[in-house]
Amino acid sequence: MSRFLLIKASLGTLLRVLFRPRVEGAENIPGSGPVILAGNHLTFIDSVILPLVSKRQVFFIGKDEYVTGKGPKGRLMAWFFTGVGMIPVDRDGGRGGVAALMTGRRVLEEGHIFGIYPEGTRSPDGRLYRGRTGIARLALMTGAPVVPFAMIGTDEVQPDGKGLPRFGRGRRITVRFGESLDFSRYEGMDRDRYVLRAVTDEVMSEVMSLSGQEYVDMYATKAKAA
Repeated sequence: MSRFLLIKASLGTLLRVLFRPRVEGAENIPGSGPVILAGNHLTFIDSVILPLVSKRQVFFIGKDEYVTGKGPKGRLMAWFFTGVGMIPVDRDGGRGGVAALMTGRRVLEEGHIFGIYPEGTRSPDGRLYRGRTGIARLALMTGAPVVPFAMIGTDEVQPDGKGLPRFGRGRRITVRFGESLDFSRYEGMDRDRYVLRAVTDEVMSEVMSLSGQEYVDMYATKAKAA
């Protein structure tokens, strides 16, 4: 049994017992071939929940600090995150965005699922913020379909992304997948900034419909800085 299947069998069962996650629209994820999963980002455990509720393994970018920790805790975190599909990338450097884009392209060209949060960071207040156009470039460069998704309730389970998740009545997680989006009509236009913005906005509109969040036409990083 692979490490991913082992983690999914053990933690997936624990997840179902503790949070009773509701998964809607899973049939919208193609059973094979490259797929981009694009959704909102409320809290840290989004990246734990998403791989565990997907039938196929989801690869995604994560901070390299998650796999460079020392001692038993650091080794356990590295074992877990790389096991569920996290690919560590130094996103703080000047070329972090390019490295993340090229990593996603490689994953998709190998026929896998690549998960991405177009907002680029966690929402500071539970609202949905403007998407960055890397999602559009990735879709147009690879021709992979985009399946939008919404994480609902994860910020109630783990407010502000800090500390251990909270358990109790009334706290339930929903992961909702929308219908696949095809952007093949824009083939060869991955350097047109107007097309990139239009594709990104279409994806974010679908995410908003799925999540029910209020939309803010501002980058989340700018909102956090303010």
